Amino acid sequence: MADIGALPLTLLSEQFARLPGIGMKSAQRLAYHVMEMSDAEANELAQAILNAKRKVHTCKVCCNFTENELCRFCDDARRDRRTVCVVEAPRDIAAFERTKEYKGVYHVLHGLISPINGVGPDALTIKQLLARVNSGDIDEVIMATNPTVEGEATAMYISKLLKPFGVKVTRLAFGLPIGGMLEYADEITLYKALENRSEI
Repeated sequence: MADIGALPLTLLSEQFARLPGIGMKSAQRLAYHVMEMSDAEANELAQAILNAKRKVHTCKVCCNFTENELCRFCDDARRDRRTVCVVEAPRDIAAFERTKEYKGVYHVLHGLISPINGVGPDALTIKQLLARVNSGDIDEVIMATNPTVEGEATAMYISKLLKPFGVKVTRLAFGLPIGGMLEYADEITLYKALENRSEI
């Protein structure tokens, strides 16, 4: 990273740059912004980070982030516990909740199988998912991993493990977004759109 002056400021910028989606310029802007904060505001930011790290842990059932024993979805008696949507990360749950259509529960893998990055099945929460399905209370598992090479491989791997349990395993349909132009769609998106076409 380019030297931006005082060493502590450079080190702060480097820490910000380690966050996903934050490039060097954005990291420097954030570091300068912190320097413009009052001591009280900077302390609040630091305390919020430490608080989250100390108090937030994974739900004992679905592995979502929570500060309680159960996350709010597992603790909600109105949710359909017979349908489990498997997602890569806690942030993916928010996308489903925005639809206001999904009424089941979730299971968070906390990553995807990626041999290139040294991430094997044991690094994910697959064993916990199998234990949930083994309890016999689940009818359907929806594989909602992203349509990437790693996402597809993880979905296929888990679906094979679930087959002996006799549970229905489904995969999200992927294809063209509403308002998308065919000429700008990549081959995989078009292929998925064709594969998942429905009768009208």
